Amino acid sequence: MNQYITTIDGIDPFSNRVDAILAEIAFSVQLPPSLHDKAVGRYDAVRKYLESTSSSFCGQVEHFYPQGSMAIDATISNRGTDDEYDLDIVAQLGDEFHSKSPNYILTELEKALIGYRGLTVVRQTRCVTIYYADNMHLDITPSLRDWGTTERQSVIMHARGPNVSDEDFEVPMNAYGFVEWYKKKTPIERRVVAAFSRKWAAQNRARADADVDPVPVQTQFVVKNTATLALQLLKRYRNIRYADRSGRMPPSVLLSYYCAMSASSGSSLTEMLLRVSRNIVRDIANASLYGRLVHFANPVYADDVFTDRWPENVDQQNRFANDLKELIRGLEAALSGDMLANKLQDWLRDMFGDRVVTKAVDMMARDAQAAAAVGTQGYTKRGGILVPAAAGVPLTTAYTSPVRASPHTYFGDGTV
Repeated sequence: MNQYITTIDGIDPFSNRVDAILAEIAFSVQLPPSLHDKAVGRYDAVRKYLESTSSSFCGQVEHFYPQGSMAIDATISNRGTDDEYDLDIVAQLGDEFHSKSPNYILTELEKALIGYRGLTVVRQTRCVTIYYADNMHLDITPSLRDWGTTERQSVIMHARGPNVSDEDFEVPMNAYGFVEWYKKKTPIERRVVAAFSRKWAAQNRARADADVDPVPVQTQFVVKNTATLALQLLKRYRNIRYADRSGRMPPSVLLSYYCAMSASSGSSLTEMLLRVSRNIVRDIANASLYGRLVHFANPVYADDVFTDRWPENVDQQNRFANDLKELIRGLEAALSGDMLANKLQDWLRDMFGDRVVTKAVDMMARDAQAAAAVGTQGYTKRGGILVPAAAGVPLTTAYTSPVRASPHTYFGDGTV
């Protein structure tokens, strides 16, 4: 894929009190760079396996490329869990498949992958999933190129199987084009990259010290801007809300679209998350007022409809809007100082999950203790700081004239 075109300074997401805890939560649910490297190796291995062991796919895999969250470095833990990651790959197939039915293509892909390294392989409606022992899931979506159109404009297959059905069809898609559009709308923010690079480096040093293991080889993967951080938080919030609900949840690609459309240089993480949430609520309200379902399509290919399977009815979209209103109210209360530290932590656990919030707060407490030990911690006028046992500590007072802050000091205006 092409490189980002624009680079801006941006804002360090750990530089103010509310952004810091949100950024720490995002850090806690992100796909680690080392696992990203493993994922890349795995989908390369799957392609080689398909081409070398299956006569159907030998010489017929034209492109094998990431789509969705993996392509924009926005992968987070799956659903309500904290250690499962879904990774999406497109397998663009050659001429031999252009005359075949959706069910045939998905069935052949499933047959070719069954037995791969003894792993579980499951046929889905539009892809085939490989389940790894470490809870990584690789979704492989077969596509056929629409030759003569914009780069990688394609169709993907929709077929429940196992038999051919009148309900089988081809779905227009240009995941590659959407990723390029997203990257243009959300340029690299140098301070975000620097902050998260330091976070991953510090975590790897700590792990190496504790386990006496070598630090994993890192890739160039790291979250690159505030819009993508907001996307990770919004996806995590959605996953928690829908963990125990039946039916489909709002698709990640729709949330990605909104984050890109809402991106604005110089926005803090909280401002960005609020703006995206408000924009979604507004559009759902406008559609629901007239009894319509929201309709959004790929900005580079109008036939690629992001809302083709969600929402199914007005009540379904209104339910998500109400979820977002709850998130908005909480964020506004945190910014206004209406929540004390312990109340804020309880609210965050409800919004983003107990384990990841506890982990995030514990990491912040350790960072603060380390900074205080060397005299670099900034404090509010009232000494306010968010730590696990900080009941009664106010969050309203900003840092005033702190000494130079540690890179991981939270609730301060530390300098990068």
